[in-house]
Amino acid sequence: MPKGVEHPHIRYAVAACQTDMPNPIERREMRRNTDRMLSMIDSAVAGAAPFLPVRLVVFPEFAHAAPVYATVSELTQKLAVRIPNEHTERLERKAREHNIYIQSGSMLETDPRWPNVIFNTTCLIGPEGMLYKYRKVNPWIPYEVHASPHDLEGYDEPLFPVADTPLGRIGCAICYDWLFPEVLRQLTANGAEVLIRVSAYMDPWGATDPMDWWTVVNRCRALENTAYVVAANQGASLKHYPPYSWPGGSQVIDYDGRILAQATPGPGERIVVAPVDISALRHERSVRRGHHMLAHLRTEAYPVYARHQYPPRNAAHSRDEAHSYERNNSLIDEAKEFSMPVAPEK
Repeated sequence: MPKGVEHPHIRYAVAACQTDMPNPIERREMRRNTDRMLSMIDSAVAGAAPFLPVRLVVFPEFAHAAPVYATVSELTQKLAVRIPNEHTERLERKAREHNIYIQSGSMLETDPRWPNVIFNTTCLIGPEGMLYKYRKVNPWIPYEVHASPHDLEGYDEPLFPVADTPLGRIGCAICYDWLFPEVLRQLTANGAEVLIRVSAYMDPWGATDPMDWWTVVNRCRALENTAYVVAANQGASLKHYPPYSWPGGSQVIDYDGRILAQATPGPGERIVVAPVDISALRHERSVRRGHHMLAHLRTEAYPVYARHQYPPRNAAHSRDEAHSYERNNSLIDEAKEFSMPVAPEK
């Protein structure tokens, strides 16, 4: 840091809010979910007011609506919305009321630029308005039929946006995205200091033993990127979103992979609050020599990234082709032909 230059100390609390609400089956029912989310924001802010104030609130994937229909056409007809919309506008008013930043739960989005396509989208909203939309780059194939923006010819918006805010530089990825370390590495390369996980991660891979992929992945992404992780997981019980029960376990992780706070695994509504110290993170990044994976990255050592993988380049598809379980499976099979190592002949 240059002599004579002082930077404000940036330290605040974050709240990871996991939800347990009936999933909407039509658009008008989304208002009920947004009502509850606004109430949870009030509770998180009020509860922390005598201590370190909450400035960032994060909600899980599908908090607004989940893809409960099997086809793009049904989702478009019954649940998908344009963004911005009444829900993002209500969150924006709440952000101004409390002077906070809100990572919305995800909703199913339509965009007239991309007809016959559904995105799984979350928004970072602050007192100044919407700072970014993040569209899930890695849908949970083969089951999720919403599209990856990566796969759309001519898509020209940033895949991994990062917002520069008074709380630090914030980026977000959704659920299955986090099984790809490249996603969080790219967000960090784009400047992110706080990595937000908006998730609906179910068991047996979720937040419970013996697998607990949820915690393993969250801690690893934090330490390998020297970044905070704020991870809000869906806590919907079986009666609210059959056939799955979501294990919650929402967490806040520091830049060394320490768990600062976490919800007890299991379905149910929870609010998890923990401190985030951006000044300490920036100091750590500036002075650390050992275990500074961002500075030690030997990019040319990994030729796998020079080869196109998924979806295969010769796969016949266009923006007008409906996504489906069957189509996703066919693309997986074609990608396997390029990715599976071939045993050498003896």
